[in-house]
Amino acid sequence: MMNIINRDEKRANRKIPIMQVLVLGYAAVILIGTVLLWLPMSSRSAGFTPFFDAFFTAVSATCITGLTVVRTGTYWSNIGEVIILLLMQIGALGFMSFATLLLLFLGRKITLRQRLLLQQGISGFDLNGLVTLTKYILIFTLSVELIGAIILSTQFIPEFGLVRGIWYSVFHSVSAFCNAGFDLMETGSSISNYSHNPIVIYTMMLLIIIGGLGFFVWTEIFDFPKKRKLSFHSKLVLSTTIVLTILGAVLIGAVEFYNPHTLKNMSFFTAFNNVLFTSVTTRTAGFTTIPFVDFTGASTLVIFIFIFIGGSPGSTAGGIKNTTIAVLFLSVWSFIKGRPYIEAFGRRIRLATLHRSVVIFVIGMAAIILTTFIILITDSQNGLLVNAFEMVSAFGTTGISLGNVTADLSIPGKCIVMLMMFLGRVGPLTLGLALASNQKVSPMKYPEGRILIG
Repeated sequence: MMNIINRDEKRANRKIPIMQVLVLGYAAVILIGTVLLWLPMSSRSAGFTPFFDAFFTAVSATCITGLTVVRTGTYWSNIGEVIILLLMQIGALGFMSFATLLLLFLGRKITLRQRLLLQQGISGFDLNGLVTLTKYILIFTLSVELIGAIILSTQFIPEFGLVRGIWYSVFHSVSAFCNAGFDLMETGSSISNYSHNPIVIYTMMLLIIIGGLGFFVWTEIFDFPKKRKLSFHSKLVLSTTIVLTILGAVLIGAVEFYNPHTLKNMSFFTAFNNVLFTSVTTRTAGFTTIPFVDFTGASTLVIFIFIFIGGSPGSTAGGIKNTTIAVLFLSVWSFIKGRPYIEAFGRRIRLATLHRSVVIFVIGMAAIILTTFIILITDSQNGLLVNAFEMVSAFGTTGISLGNVTADLSIPGKCIVMLMMFLGRVGPLTLGLALASNQKVSPMKYPEGRILIG
């Protein structure tokens, strides 16, 4: 009997920890995408794509970032564009969601370990109803993307023709919902040609917001007419999203109002649309109606901070997440008010949640500072601001550059960008736990020590 128990324990110990499985899963998707994009069928020239360019594109698409080393709309063939779209979709929803749906399609039973993987992959609260929620996520995603594509087609079909217009509509709808930032425009200036088109602007903006709010929030929004209540998480996500969107629009609008390169020559209505779109897209989507290189230094700083914050947990967005920054702000506010607990909406926030928020914030800032330091050595010609912006853009999976920076980086510089994109997608906490999964916790407990702070 003891031999059987020992054998089971050894078998359990040999299993790869859940966090490592998530990291390896994304790495596997990137590897498959790299091979497919490397093949001649994926390029318009019908030749093999340089392996590093294929690798970089696969990382950017899977990590839903949008940074590119070749122009998406002119370099890749239709097959290559489809591969990029699929990588964006898998990267946004999580490979475990697709794996679960495949197992269900094959009639396989979802094990407890697979449910735990799915829970971590979609940032779920518990294991109850995860499989049903996964089905809902897929149906919801495809429905929203279809509606977005139909609306965009009213603008793209007259311009590009029926077939090409439909494909452009589908691709940009998926890219916007996934907060990926990839576009097929041959000008290489994102959707800046549509800065005066409110239908394109508001359709893309709503897709970005819907994808960036998170699937749990939308589940509760749809159930609100019946239950007449929202969870504490949804209240915090929605309130933080509204505050950040308005704050970003006000700050950028006030600074850029007299800038002749951005808003000065626009009508009030057009300027309002573009400012609102910029405030939304900077938090991980990466589309632009105004070239970011034309913004003033003050607006660039606001955009820098917004990229770092990102969207909501359990969504298609990146960054440290808006709930993380909300918890940190509320902790400071509670300290100033002299409250013993962190409170909001009549609820207390657990100390463990604050600890996680601090860890995510510190790891994110440390990663940006360290990689900026390294890339200033490998690509010093770009300067501090441009390189730092590139690093936070990669970490926030936003895909915004101050000019044509990414394609001109050195090989070591591009490797650093890919590492940051991967860190931003899997999450700093997930990657940290994956690296620490095999470390044992010491049972020793030390006495407390007193230190002075501030």
